[in-house]
Formats: sequence, C-alpha cells, structure tokens
Amino acid sequence: MPWYKRLELWAKLLLALVASLLLWRPGRRRPADAVLPTPRKILLVRPDNRVGEALLTTPLLRTLKALPSPVPQVHVLVHSKVARALAGHPDADAVLAFDRRRLWMGPLAPGIRALRREGYDTVVDCANWDTPSVTSALISRLVGPNAVVIGPRVWPVHLLHSLSVPARPDTRREASQRAHLLTPLTRGGIIETLSFREPNITDGFREYLRREASGPCAVINPGGRLGWRRIPPEAFAAAARALLSVGRVPIVTWGPGEEALAQTVVQGAPGARMAPRTNLDELAALMRAARLTVTNNTGPMHLSVAVGAPTLGLFLRIDMERWGHPQPPHRMVDLTPVVAAGTGLEERVFEEVRSFATHLAEAPSVSQRT
Repeated sequence: MPWYKRLELWAKLLLALVASLLLWRPGRRRPADAVLPTPRKILLVRPDNRVGEALLTTPLLRTLKALPSPVPQVHVLVHSKVARALAGHPDADAVLAFDRRRLWMGPLAPGIRALRREGYDTVVDCANWDTPSVTSALISRLVGPNAVVIGPRVWPVHLLHSLSVPARPDTRREASQRAHLLTPLTRGGIIETLSFREPNITDGFREYLRREASGPCAVINPGGRLGWRRIPPEAFAAAARALLSVGRVPIVTWGPGEEALAQTVVQGAPGARMAPRTNLDELAALMRAARLTVTNNTGPMHLSVAVGAPTLGLFLRIDMERWGHPQPPHRMVDLTPVVAAGTGLEERVFEEVRSFATHLAEAPSVSQRT
C-alpha cells in the first residue's frame, strides 16, 4: 500500500476513535448475544458507489420484510450513483441517495439532519468485516442518535455501534455475511438470496426482447469496472463460440466505454449479436429473458443472479469464495491459475461454457424448480 494510502487509513481510524469518544452515551452498548425487538422503522446504511454493493443489501431487505408482524418500515441509504439499482425494490419502503454535503459538520450536515428527523429506532451499518469502513459507521451513528446501531465487529468502528456482530465462521460469502448482520433482530433466520425489482422497460425494448431473445440465447457481459479483473475479450469470444456450438445465440452486452470491447467479442464469434445500449432495467430484462449469463465478477454478475438468470461467473484475481454465488443454478469459475500459467485460457472457457449451457438444457427449468 502506498504511503499516502496508509496515512489516509490511519487518519480515518483516528477519526473513528475520536468520534466514538465524542458520541459516547452511557448504557448505549448491547451485549454481543443480545436479542433485539423487531424495529418499527429501520435504516440500512451502505454509501458505496458500486452497483454490486447495492444489490448485496437486497438479502437484508427481504429478511426484514419476512419478520413476523409488525413488519418494520425499511429505508436504505446508498450512494447517489447507485440509488437506481434499488429504486422501486418491493421490499424497500424508501431508497435514499445520501447527501454528502458538508459531512464534516456532523449532526448539522444537511443530509444528516434530514435523516435524524426520520426517527429511526434501528440503524444497520452494512459494511463488511474485511476493512473498517469509518464513513459508513460514522453516518450510522450520526443519523440514529437514539437508535440501536448494529454493525460488523471490526476495530475501531465497532466503538460507534450499539451492538457489534462477529463474522460468521462457517462462510466467507459476502451475501451471507451481510445478511448475518440482522441476526440480533431475526434470532438467526435470514434470507441470503439477491433480488431485484420488476424491470421497467419501454414497449420498444419489449419488442426487441420478443424479436431477439425469444429463442435459445444467452447474455455475454465482457466488461467490468476494474480492467485487471476482466477476462480477456478473446476468452469471451471463445465463450460465444461455445454457446453457438450448443444452439444458443450469444448477445454481447456493454456499458459506458465498453462498446469496442463488445465488438471485439462479436468479431471473434461469427453468429454472435451485439446488444443495443441498455440501462440497468433493460439489462436485467434481457438477462432474465435469455436465461443464461456469462460474465466477469462485476455488477452485472450480481444483477443476473438477482433476476434469477442462471449465471456463469468468471473470476480473475479476486476471492471467488467471498464474492461468488455458487448455489444452483449458478456456477463460479476461478480462472486465475489458468491465466497465471499463460496458456489454455480460451480452451478452458470454451469447455466451461459449453458444459454449463448443456447442463442447463438437460436440467429442469428454473421456473419448474421454483
């Protein structure tokens, strides 16, 4: 880690320690094994700017709405860039884009003042156990001055919580661990599956789906936010050829700045089709209609899982056990050793995709299983 990043980290940790002293109140802490009453109004806090991180809060939404009566009112606070990923979710009573203006003012910051007026009785800091998220913990404490604040047991941010939850020892899967934060409220029962709203699409895009995705097809999403975690486009072209070999038409999707990448994949697999420009709802609808997605570990992978499309996630230089979704009908593959070996990547991807597509064709449909 560069020296300036280390300095920034230590400054944040010092801020957490100072804030915990300034915001300390007697009797606020709860024992680790405390069982809390069902909240009347609860806020989930995850001010991260990645779509995948927003979707990883959806198991908490469903878990809370499955609580016995009275069902709590559930609000979720997210970064303004990803509020669209949760807007309209059936289990969220309100999706709030966090107002970061003058956050240094603490309780007097405009965004904090508005949230304090909501009167939340429970606030959940939906961070993880890997790295202390000072901003998330501080926001959680500030917006709920009289609330029970739940969060991960990570030093020193746990000092800002009322109740800090230890990580589960039996899994590293992020979706499971995130939902585990609610166990003080649920007495152990949680829902770990991702979910998404009914996609809101135009009649024109509905016609595109009828025309292009009514027969055997699949979505290939070769892009991703971090280039060093992307599988090369030549490997995705091999994936497209594998799909064609089993009678599925690959539809290659792309995000901002990824059109040339998608064109490279299409050119490497004659018969593959280029998707039009899509927004998040259109991409979700296309994935659901195609009923098979091949993708990097990226936001669209979580979206595909959330809409119930069988998903083959290709991982490179990232912890697959933590970020993947291994439950059927999905399959996750770590290609890091193959890339490190420097040979055989296209052949491996071809076989993985062909095997996955063949298995889906032979297995009962997802709708039949559910």
